[in-house]
Amino acid sequence: MSTNQAGNRVQSGKATPHLVLAASLLLFAAGLAAGAMHAGPGIAISLRWVGLALFAIVAFRRRSLLLWTFYAILAGAELGVDAPHFAAQTHFIGDVFLRLIRMIVAPLIFGSIVTGIAGHGELRGVGRVAVKSIVFFEIVTTLGLIIGLTAMNISQAGAGITLPVIAAQERVSATGQPLGPPHPESWQQLVVNIFPENIAQAVAQNQILQVAVFALLFGIALAMMTEQKRAPLVSVLHSLTEVMFKLTRIIMYMAPLAAGAAMAFTVGSMGLSTLLPLFKLVITYYFALVAFALLAVVPSLVWARVSLRGFAQAIAEPAALGFATTSSEAALPLAMERMEEFGVPRWIVSFVIPLGYSFNMTGGSVYLSMAALFAAQAAGIHLSVGAQVLMIATLMLTSKGVAGVPRASLVVLMASAAALHLPAAAVLIILGVDTLMDMGRTAMNVIGNCLAAAVVARWEGQWTGNSR
Repeated sequence: MSTNQAGNRVQSGKATPHLVLAASLLLFAAGLAAGAMHAGPGIAISLRWVGLALFAIVAFRRRSLLLWTFYAILAGAELGVDAPHFAAQTHFIGDVFLRLIRMIVAPLIFGSIVTGIAGHGELRGVGRVAVKSIVFFEIVTTLGLIIGLTAMNISQAGAGITLPVIAAQERVSATGQPLGPPHPESWQQLVVNIFPENIAQAVAQNQILQVAVFALLFGIALAMMTEQKRAPLVSVLHSLTEVMFKLTRIIMYMAPLAAGAAMAFTVGSMGLSTLLPLFKLVITYYFALVAFALLAVVPSLVWARVSLRGFAQAIAEPAALGFATTSSEAALPLAMERMEEFGVPRWIVSFVIPLGYSFNMTGGSVYLSMAALFAAQAAGIHLSVGAQVLMIATLMLTSKGVAGVPRASLVVLMASAAALHLPAAAVLIILGVDTLMDMGRTAMNVIGNCLAAAVVARWEGQWTGNSR
């Protein structure tokens, strides 16, 4: 009896924070609904503040960056409702965060791409597997970009948003004259601009496409050298990449504050009505993920004759871990273990899944095209079919090399904004609900890496599990 009572206490202890968290969210939502229905400002404010207080108790006891970010988003929305004039001045916090993000992009992408190509000692011996993996990554991520673009064209979630004055100022030249739509360049000039003339200049100007192309060429050249000659430089680049990963995690501790400030600025500048298209963006994204699973994941498993049920059981825990932590890297050991148990040989698991952390962003690819088009719609920029094709091509290149970084898609989107002629403030609006999408994005990235390992193993005839 005493053992059962102790077990009940443990279960109750685990359930209590979740119940408190659910109650806090319900109270906050009820406060927002009461405010929208003009049911009484005092009641609405009281409900929201009680909800925030309960949320704070759970968030600060659990010490979870994810919970802190959620709390900051709700607190930022409340600040925007209660003190809109003060909240409208908080945009500088998001600007600092964006500067830090842009600071790390070039060295992070360079180190990740080069070590992803040249850092594996088995690269020459498993060249066939590497080529098949990269081809599969490219096909699936391109399909993800197309699905995301199609979903956003259908939902038009960014249409009708009025950007605050600070966003409009980004479209004004140094002389004070409004900037019109960017003049379209010829396709020949677009191709020329992809290749760097001076790599130092490309890094200084944050020309991420040119940095990515240089890293690809550099990695290929390094991989062609003997192991003895390339090992010292690969070791240095591995260290550089690890430092940039650590620096990224340090910067991401500012994400809750930046997310809260972004939400406060958005609500304070444009009103609570702005949240409607943002939640419309979140809903559109999760519908797009479902479409991606049906149109890409399931057909890949069927084509490779891999058990759908078995695969779902194998990736359930790693995907849930990625969803909860919003970090693909956190799910890596468990994903490798589960896929080996599922029937993928160890040498394929240990090569393909880590390779996916540099070349595969399945969930991120759906997000990138959606977020970029959302920002364009919010800024009132009409993109033709040709411009959207160019957007997909740009995102295909810039998304390589940072898949294992927390909030990697945000890093890529910020880096690509200038090349896509998107105002940073339009992108910054998305930060308010980025955490909601980052959970599904990370889970799908984990699923995509596991999918690649299973498909390549079957493709190579190395499958040791059951096909049913």
